[in-house]
Amino acid sequence: MFTLVEEKKRYEDQEMTLVEHLEELRKRIFIVVGALILFFIVGFIFVQDLYRWLIADLDVKLTILGPTDILWVYVMLAGVFAITMTIPIFVWQVWMFVKPALTPRERKVTLSYIPATFLLFVLGLCFGYFVVLPMVFHFLMSLGEDLFATMFTTEKYFRFILNMTIPFAILFELPIIVMFLTSIGLINPYALQKVRKYAYFILVIIAVTITPPDFISDFLVTIPLLLLYEVSISISKFVYKRKEKQSKQEASSE
Repeated sequence: MFTLVEEKKRYEDQEMTLVEHLEELRKRIFIVVGALILFFIVGFIFVQDLYRWLIADLDVKLTILGPTDILWVYVMLAGVFAITMTIPIFVWQVWMFVKPALTPRERKVTLSYIPATFLLFVLGLCFGYFVVLPMVFHFLMSLGEDLFATMFTTEKYFRFILNMTIPFAILFELPIIVMFLTSIGLINPYALQKVRKYAYFILVIIAVTITPPDFISDFLVTIPLLLLYEVSISISKFVYKRKEKQSKQEASSE
């Protein structure tokens, strides 16, 4: 009888813990969604200024084919602004959710990932916009030089910008993701070294796919991506060795 009561109590405690975790998760999701909506509204208020800045160096005037085209562009620009600004809040909420399961040392280390995540995302956007975009744009324009009348629709032009920037913003998060996964023990630098040739192949495919079909463009985009992977391995190695060292120190102190 005592055993049954004890088992029932333990089950209720586990159920309560699960409910508390779900409640905490819902709270974090609401905060992230609220921040995303708030930044979207702010971005939409200043979207015309952002639009003018993005087309300042464009030699041709953009056209629209329907009244909804410009609305789509405004929503897209405000959305990218909102996502970029929400990233630190999203990472902070993830960190707060997993914080109880982390040791004091892990909390201190992973806390530094928050500003780094934001900076790398912005750096990826800048690399795509200031390096890849002009190179691809000028190459594509040279293909039809003196042959076609140039006319860009607003929707297609900004969709082109989106395709040239967002992938790099995501790829530039690779070092932080590797660092975090290494710190919690899901991957290690030796596994990353083992799959290096496959990772290189995938990164080369990505670079060739999003750049014009000439060697210089492929080279200028491929090299930073490969360096990014090597930096990720080095970071993973540093985190892994430091983690091993601290584990040995803790074992010896016991």
